[in-house]
Amino acid sequence: MQHDLGLSLHDADLFAAAPPFPIREEFAAFLRDGVALAVANSTEKAKSEFIIAPVLLELRRALGPRFFLFSGIEWEADSSRGLNGSCDFILTKGESQYVLSAPFVTIVEAKNDLIRTGLGPCIAAMYAARLCNQNSGRPIARVYGAVSTGSAWKFLQLEGALLTIDVPEYYIDNLPKIMGILRQIVESA
Repeated sequence: MQHDLGLSLHDADLFAAAPPFPIREEFAAFLRDGVALAVANSTEKAKSEFIIAPVLLELRRALGPRFFLFSGIEWEADSSRGLNGSCDFILTKGESQYVLSAPFVTIVEAKNDLIRTGLGPCIAAMYAARLCNQNSGRPIARVYGAVSTGSAWKFLQLEGALLTIDVPEYYIDNLPKIMGILRQIVESA
């Protein structure tokens, strides 16, 4: 995928310095129930609905309307290059929660079991986001991505033609770190 898009690949510990995010006890209890349901259901949809969406919604609740959150959007960035399809979640710094618009900050790809199977689609969507940002006259220095099984999270960063994959994989039992990384991403855009 990265070669088709002209990207060079690099591995790094991108978020070692990201401070943990304080988690409300009510949300921690809610998410424990969500994790139990998602694991019992063992489907991508359950993991997306009961873990990933609540984490992103809690981040938006905590940060206020600093970003817009879209779910299940059909997106056609450049169909001639295969950059079209459904995005599980898109975080933008656009102008409205009602209209998907640039700048696109983060793409979140939900997967059922294997992080690796979500890397290609996430990378393609990040590249598409960068193109859309440029084409709309609202470029940003970095576009981020996350692939998550709900229980595990892997982060990526696209800056120019350099795609960096964050070496650590973060687990839901370290929710303050995951939320800290997401906060850093949103605040850096």
